[in-house]
Order: sequence, then structure tokens, then C-alpha cells
Amino acid sequence: MLGGRKRIQLKTPEQVAKMRAAGLVVARALEAVRAAVRPGVTTAQLDEVAAKVIRDHGAKSNFLGYYGYPATVCASPNDTIVHGIPNDIPLQDGDLLSVDCGAIVDGWHGDSAMTVPVGAADAESLELSRVTEESMWRGIAAMRDGGRVSDISHAVESYVRSQTPPAGRSYGITEDFGGHGIGTAMHMDPHVLNYGRPGQGARLRTGMCLAIEPMVTLGTAKHVTLEDEWTVKTTDGSRAAHWEHSVALTPEGLLVLTAFDGGREKLSELGATVAPDPAA
Repeated sequence: MLGGRKRIQLKTPEQVAKMRAAGLVVARALEAVRAAVRPGVTTAQLDEVAAKVIRDHGAKSNFLGYYGYPATVCASPNDTIVHGIPNDIPLQDGDLLSVDCGAIVDGWHGDSAMTVPVGAADAESLELSRVTEESMWRGIAAMRDGGRVSDISHAVESYVRSQTPPAGRSYGITEDFGGHGIGTAMHMDPHVLNYGRPGQGARLRTGMCLAIEPMVTLGTAKHVTLEDEWTVKTTDGSRAAHWEHSVALTPEGLLVLTAFDGGREKLSELGATVAPDPAA
């Protein structure tokens, strides 16, 4: 553990390998969900798709039962930013759906999220998702031994702010939700904001594993939590996108635990050093 005001868990290479196993289960679950997304399917059906993959790989969901959460995934369509509870309402052509999923293997956690169009989504929604995903990768690429947590935050925000939203619209970055440490629990220190000045917060160290997860809206960043105490929606009805990967900072570089290729393709494009994949 790293000392100081916050106890930040540092992982050994052997522990990172176990987290990679959990991350790959999450990647497979989200891959299966992506393949099942279409108009007319319900988010409850998608939840069962993810649950089956997790069961079939001998893993456990880390969402189900978490503070009473009733499902395996969070399924958040359109103006729902995060924590949407799966239900029996059919998805419609043109919807934009964010799906967050996690799994536990041998006590180690993986956590990832994606945003996918349902059928033929409009160009503004697709661009919102692209901007959000790219900001995630920019944040991941900013993870360097000796840096600070807010270097990640600054990279995420800088990319979002550099993009031109549709006329009359804006990109909002939610301030009350962000990334987090991950390891023997799904949510651990440090908290990783998606905005802020660089050079602030805990120092990044080899062995840290973080979930980087920007949530960006096509309008206001203001939000409201519904009476179910989970579902978070934009106050102006604007759409939202959510992307997330769990990442390990290793002695050899970065390993994206929840990406099939370990993040090699994207991080190489961004000039980051990619660690060897223990699952290869």
C-alpha cells in the first residue's frame, strides 16, 4: 500500500496478471452485449447476456448486489448518464446506449464501459461517443510513473474542450462522477476527476491500477438522480456518453486490463509505452 492521507493499493506483476484475467471477462461480456444491441431488444435482455458470459467464465459480477444494485450491468440510454437499471422497455432505433460492466476473478476486479448506437443513431450522438472515448484514451496515455492523478483529469478535459460541438450545443463534463482505483475492490482510492489542472493529487506509481471513465453530455453537465437512487439523468434531456477502461501502470508501461489487445493499438498511436500482456 502507498502511504499518506489515502491508502492506495499497489499491485505486484502477479496481481496485475489476475486483474488482466478479470478484465478480459469484462471485455468478453461487453463484446457479447454489443453484438446483441439492436432495436427492440430490452436492457434486461442485455443484462442477461452479460450475466451469462460472466458465469460461463467462472467469474462473479461486482455490480450485482453492490449497495443493493439489482443487476449485472448498468444500462443507460440517451439522457441517462450513468447507473441506469436494466428494464423491459424495448430500445428504439436511433437510441444511444451506455453499458457499464464489471467482474471478479479470484478476488480481483475488472470494470469497463462503452457507448453504442442502437440501429442508426444520428451524427451528433456518434460524435459525442467518439469524443468521450478519445478523451478516455488521452487520459490513459497521461498515466506516467511520477506524474499526478490530475494529469489524467487534465488530459481528459483538454481533449473534450478542444472539440467543436454541434452548433448551439456544448459538451458537458459531469463533475460528481469520475474514475477510481481498482483492485481487491471495485472502487478504491484515488478518485480520478475528468477535469482539472495538471500536477495535483496523488503521485502516480508503478503498480497502481485505475479505472478511467469520462462521462460527457451534449448539453448541460447538471444532472439529477431519480427516486430509484441509482439512475442519473441530465437535467436538460441532452444525451450522454460513457467510456471506461481499467488500466495498470507497470514497470514496462501501460496495460489496459479491459481491452482485448491490452490497449496496444490505441496507446501506440498516442505515443505511450505499452506493457507486455501476461495473457498473450
